[in-house]
Amino acid sequence: MSQALYRKYRSKSLDEVVGQRHITDILAKAIKAGRISHAYLLTGPRGVGKTSVARILAHEINGLPYSDDSTHLDIIEIDAASNNGVEDVRDLREKVQLAPVSAAKKVYIIDEVHMLSKAAFNALLKTLEEPPEHIVFILATTDADKLPATIISRTQRYGFRAITDEDAVTHLRMIAEAEKIKIDDASLQLIATRGDGSFRDSISLLDQLASLADEKKGITPELIEAALGLAAQKTITDILAAVDARNLSKVATLLKQTEAEGIASSNLAAQLTYEIRNRVIDNPSLLPLLDSLLDVAKSSQPHIKLLTVLGGFATEQKGQKSVALAAPVREVSASIKELSKQATRKKPVEPEQPAKETPSGPPAEFDWKSLIEHTRTHFVALFSVLSKCSHSLEESDLTLYTGNAFYKKKLDDPKYSSHLYESLQAIGSYQLTVHTVPTGAPLKDSQAAAVAAIMGGGEEVSVTATA
Repeated sequence: MSQALYRKYRSKSLDEVVGQRHITDILAKAIKAGRISHAYLLTGPRGVGKTSVARILAHEINGLPYSDDSTHLDIIEIDAASNNGVEDVRDLREKVQLAPVSAAKKVYIIDEVHMLSKAAFNALLKTLEEPPEHIVFILATTDADKLPATIISRTQRYGFRAITDEDAVTHLRMIAEAEKIKIDDASLQLIATRGDGSFRDSISLLDQLASLADEKKGITPELIEAALGLAAQKTITDILAAVDARNLSKVATLLKQTEAEGIASSNLAAQLTYEIRNRVIDNPSLLPLLDSLLDVAKSSQPHIKLLTVLGGFATEQKGQKSVALAAPVREVSASIKELSKQATRKKPVEPEQPAKETPSGPPAEFDWKSLIEHTRTHFVALFSVLSKCSHSLEESDLTLYTGNAFYKKKLDDPKYSSHLYESLQAIGSYQLTVHTVPTGAPLKDSQAAAVAAIMGGGEEVSVTATA
């Protein structure tokens, strides 16, 4: 039976580990100097070499040769996913008291250590902190955030990095040449991209495609796209060109075509994201589209979400920067002293705003309490911010004093501002234009305003005397 390529080409020494020199160089020097820690923690994404390095390190600590099939009584591997109970750890604590059979150190490799239960971690804690002289622990995990800080602090931690596409392509080319697999550079790049920083995933994909490839053509981008359910590169280019040309009909047609070909919308969104990421330096206007595409995979109906995202950008007017920049809420930034002066001056004439479609009938007189009550019952998130604001009204300008920059940023957000204008329309005050100010309302009393300016700000309150 043939051996999987990722196992066949697994690193056998620290020098052979690819893409993790910041770790392997340190470990090699420490072993050469005889500085062996009692506990190591290897963290990082899947398929980047954590388990391989753990095994190599266990053998080199003991000066033993290592191969993928080698086993040794004093090197014990434990899968924490299936041995995660407190009883398993108690059994381990008893066994670590036994001396090594023949090696200098007895090494315990605990893979996916974050899967241990809380009780198991507590049981392991003391042993990990003060193990017998002959014991070394090597812990490996893809999710270090789930480890208790008390465990992490008792280990030497080494963070593995995702493999770069360049390193992956170089390594895949070496394997392809050794295995006599015919493949071009474009296909190697596509496999590396789909591997998403994991050597194991990239090599497994190469192994899978090698069995599907035609003897004469070898592995081609078309074969990879067909095998993985990806859209052709031309389709990706055509979709982005249609969005840039504001051709909604073309966008919808291309999406319908990919759906008919059985291409998952999440895969298509991922391909578009990768393509835009490569273009965004030369075309920064693509940044909002890149951000919106990240939500497609989270949607319960990704094909509809993808259509709305691409369609929304395809129907934007040329020169319109983004939905956020087109929001009607305008930013105002000034000190309390400046605002106090401005309040005594006649307001300058505002530039004429584009005509908006308004409800029929005259606008109602503005009622702050009605606005607050409407947001309380319809938009709770907006209510939680708006209820903390004060306001002033001059003609058709409604100024909201948020008290701080955080609440101002909230109200300037397109989601909050659209709900705010919807609420104003609901209470009949659709004619108002909203301004936000990141301070409290300016004080009406001139002396109090002067004192507040000296003190760095203040808020006016009314005090009612009681008998």
